Amino acid sequence: MSNFGFGFNGPDDESDDERRRRENENGNSGNDPFGFGANPFGMFFGPQGGQGGQGGQQGPGLGDILGQFGSMLSGFGKDMNSPDAQGPVNYALAERIARQQLSGSAAKSHPAAKDSQAVAESVRLVELWLDEATTLPAGATGSVAFTGSQWLDETLPRWKRVINPLAEKLGDATMEGMPEEIRSQMGPMMGIFSQVNGMNFGMQLGRALGELAGSVAMSTQWGIPLAEGSVAAIATDRLDDLSKKLGAERRETLIYLAAREAAHLRLFQHVPWLVERVILDVEEFATGLSLDNSALEEASQEFNPEMLGDPEKLQEMMSQLQNSDLSPTIVSSTDHARVRLETSLSLIEGWVDVVVGEALGERLPVASSIGAAWSVYRDNDQPGMESLVKTVGISLSAPKASEAAELWRRLTVAVGIERRDDVWNHPDFLPVDSDLDSPAGFIDSILASQEDVDGFDPIGEIERLEREINKGFDAPEDSDNDDNRDDDENRDDK
Repeated sequence: MSNFGFGFNGPDDESDDERRRRENENGNSGNDPFGFGANPFGMFFGPQGGQGGQGGQQGPGLGDILGQFGSMLSGFGKDMNSPDAQGPVNYALAERIARQQLSGSAAKSHPAAKDSQAVAESVRLVELWLDEATTLPAGATGSVAFTGSQWLDETLPRWKRVINPLAEKLGDATMEGMPEEIRSQMGPMMGIFSQVNGMNFGMQLGRALGELAGSVAMSTQWGIPLAEGSVAAIATDRLDDLSKKLGAERRETLIYLAAREAAHLRLFQHVPWLVERVILDVEEFATGLSLDNSALEEASQEFNPEMLGDPEKLQEMMSQLQNSDLSPTIVSSTDHARVRLETSLSLIEGWVDVVVGEALGERLPVASSIGAAWSVYRDNDQPGMESLVKTVGISLSAPKASEAAELWRRLTVAVGIERRDDVWNHPDFLPVDSDLDSPAGFIDSILASQEDVDGFDPIGEIERLEREINKGFDAPEDSDNDDNRDDDENRDDK
């Protein structure tokens, strides 16, 4: 992993050849880390799904099963002993699987120099246009083209912070969801089970990250800066494919992506609480995660401890289960945190939609059509995000981005660019989920607060306070004078 940001290598970074050699040393260079194909029970009954394998041979016995399991664990080499293999997710395995899915230019360590030059020119251009569309100043401190392989290098640290609380909770839920009779018999094997659970998370996360790395177009694509720093980064190897999907020329697509990237960075750099709030929402969502293991519990009723001494019956039971979906369903008691996260991401994406649309405007005639096509792509063409949901139960998508864009657009018309952007000054000022469905009330509140501010006369207010103070001092003085006058009158009467 480079510590120097997108586009640079540190002295200890591996080359592509070194990485491939390391992967081959681990004994498996395919996308199936366990070597049993798509069948989760393949280790128990071989490639023919319990039919005895080739030539009608009998399936493995219990000793063979345990031997295969031991060989599987020992075959991972560095993936098992690496510091990244500890904890709820085996990140060494996740990274290896993710990289194995990359091919072509996405697998390269660096893009061509001319690509970074094209990105730099585009970012400089759109920054000038964005100055007229938002009061937030430029946030990008540099620009560079990047590849899917670089994206994995730069984003893994933040992915760990996002994923760890989710995986830890789900790991605990997995243990708690096991039948009591099985859990009580595992004893010292619980540590091994935890390690295997971490490998399972690593395998699933690796597949999700591999899909994301192969489809990512810019570093802020999912409404959160997954890479550290403030470098505007565009995946130029995705331009041809995206241009077809967006119905634009390659140069137009690059300008549009550069504008979105630069707009995101303005928001992230000048609204310092924003990124932390998004991550805290993920962590709060994780606290309520649990697993619905009803499918596994029903299947476990078929388990009889005596089967451990009869491999034939054990194999028969596993054959019945191989086509069953025993995957637990992820549920959460803190769904409000998920809603708040989705609202925050939608507000970010919607604001970027509006600001980029205003910045490009007539300068890029196809900007409107590109923006509409991007919204469709964002909502319907994110297979990696779907995989992430299956793995840890949460998505970084923005399901109400279009509604949020409409709110920001109407707010701009009502109060102007400066007052619109002032809403980002504090999290309590932001719209909530219900405001996205019905923005009129929120816009009215901003208008009312603006009228209060516009109608405030500081000089007049000071003069009013001075009159109140003087009046307070005058009252006792008048009372004293009245008392003195009464005393004088009494003396005269005498």
